[in-house]
Amino acid sequence: MSRIWIVAVALLIAPAFWLFGPTQAVATRLPGVAEWQANGLPDPTAAPAAIAAFFARLAPAEATELARRYPDVVGNLDGAPTALRYAANHSSPDRRILALDRRGDGRIVEVLGDLATASRVVILIPGVDTTLANFDTGLGGVERRAPAWQARQLHHELPGDTAVIAWLGYDPPEGIRRAALREDRAAAGALALRRFVDGLVAQRPDQRIVLVGHSYGSIVAGRAAAYLPAQVTDIAVLGSPGMGVADRAALGGTARIWAGSAPDDWTRKLPGIRVFGLGHGRLPIDPAFGALPLPADDVTGHDGYFATGTSTLRAIAQLATSRSGEIPRSASALASSAGSWTSSLSPSSPGSSIVS
Repeated sequence: MSRIWIVAVALLIAPAFWLFGPTQAVATRLPGVAEWQANGLPDPTAAPAAIAAFFARLAPAEATELARRYPDVVGNLDGAPTALRYAANHSSPDRRILALDRRGDGRIVEVLGDLATASRVVILIPGVDTTLANFDTGLGGVERRAPAWQARQLHHELPGDTAVIAWLGYDPPEGIRRAALREDRAAAGALALRRFVDGLVAQRPDQRIVLVGHSYGSIVAGRAAAYLPAQVTDIAVLGSPGMGVADRAALGGTARIWAGSAPDDWTRKLPGIRVFGLGHGRLPIDPAFGALPLPADDVTGHDGYFATGTSTLRAIAQLATSRSGEIPRSASALASSAGSWTSSLSPSSPGSSIVS
């Protein structure tokens, strides 16, 4: 084979190696860690329960001093006391910031409600092109795309004992390019999400947690599903391009899986395949996937799920406040303001009770 042919073949193969291949998850190192560890403080990668135990042994003044000296670490440290993280992130009475990292595209986690008293928590996981810069305003200045706005919309529908968290705790892909077609960012996000949830459970093991993943955020939830604690009872995905697997059984975990998609959501046109690390598998709205359906017939577009009055917004609110072990009797009942509930045979068996 001549050198020209060798070069030609190499040029054809190289893009395949770049586009295809095993998914790689890279955990994000907290800011300010070097100085923190240089002073003999706990490894910030330790289990959140261990971090919680460390802070529990400190006097209040000692914990406050750590937050003052190492705000970047304490403010983002899963397992650290919630109030201490708020203080480290310079939260105000109007905005409670549970994590803040200004590096790169940035990360931020905002809490609506009182985590100290809430019996239920809903975590919203955004998708592609979400950054610290557009967290409040939305991509392109479109408010309905903003995680902060979506969280407020949902929180408005909920009773006082339920908190909502807008969780931009990972680095979503930029645009619909290679990173969005693959799941490396989602896998890294899943690692961060698992730690975050474990941190919540370390502080309040009695809380019931619901995850809501929008678009690429649904892949993050899917990647984390098998490793989440029992406190996570439900995972709802909206406008999902896939969850990285062929069906509910392949996800693992015990949480019930719900899926909804607007009639004109562009993700409906995706092929629902995954080949050598490219693509995200069968769409969760496909009955063959085995998810419980969420109503979305009155939703417009890919980012209208949290608009006031939509059946999806009401359904998520009802799901968050439902009695443990119960699911909506039907899609129409779920979409109504009152709702109608029936006990499922098994919360961990997606086929045991289906919304008709």
